[in-house]
Amino acid sequence: MKKVLVTGSQGQLGHCIREIAADYPQLNFVFTDKDELDITDSTAVAQFLASKKFDYCINAAAYTLVEQAEEDEETAYLVNAKAAGILAGECDRSDCVLIHISTDYVFDGKKTLPYTEDDPTAPLSVYGASKLAGERLVQKNCRKHFIFRTSWLYSLYGHNFLLSISKWLAEGRSLNITTEQTGTPTNAHELSSKVLGLISGQNQAYGLYHLSNEGEATWYDFARQIAINTAGVDSSLIGSVDHYPTKARRPDYSVLSNERAKNALNMVMDPWEVSLQKLLER
Repeated sequence: MKKVLVTGSQGQLGHCIREIAADYPQLNFVFTDKDELDITDSTAVAQFLASKKFDYCINAAAYTLVEQAEEDEETAYLVNAKAAGILAGECDRSDCVLIHISTDYVFDGKKTLPYTEDDPTAPLSVYGASKLAGERLVQKNCRKHFIFRTSWLYSLYGHNFLLSISKWLAEGRSLNITTEQTGTPTNAHELSSKVLGLISGQNQAYGLYHLSNEGEATWYDFARQIAINTAGVDSSLIGSVDHYPTKARRPDYSVLSNERAKNALNMVMDPWEVSLQKLLER
């Protein structure tokens, strides 16, 4: 039986992994959050990993407050970069495979075709820069690693676009949603199942991969699909606006190409509209 550590288990992705853990009886999960394991504390991480002897670590912990990161750069880098580096080093020392989650925000959005793993990075925000720094520390410190860049995560847990839009629509509020950015909404429940499937298959094609749902959308398109797929909601409540002012700059285009994950890991994600519909039907 493989032993799997999940950090950041109270976050969105951590909750999704916990939800389906029982479907993988061949895996023994240990779920931690900052109260059980402070991943910014190198001594605590070293002692924890040395005593438990994990086969895999899924690092689902992250500082994801994109706007707040512009004013709290220190914390963003502490969690997204330094902690990732600490985990990577200790995973390497204990021969534990590290699965690290990153973001499309490492790109500047100047392309008009899906980004590949070989495209140059140029983050526009503190959040994006801190996640890129974390990627590099994982690559430097841990030989057996998977880094998955994903995009626009949503789920039934935490604070995310799906839950916010659904709440506002239920209240009958009219909304103007930006068309300025194009990316891919990604179902964190589906992403979780792909990651656990990877562990179950014991694939050793380590490296950097893109893994999001297929297709592309603006935030306006995403909101419209939420409305269309929600019973009793008037989709005409969703309007569009070209620009929505934010502190943090975001890439205008950040669609990710999943071809490497398909070919090397046999990971195939649903089109984003299909994945969203499946979740809303729950």
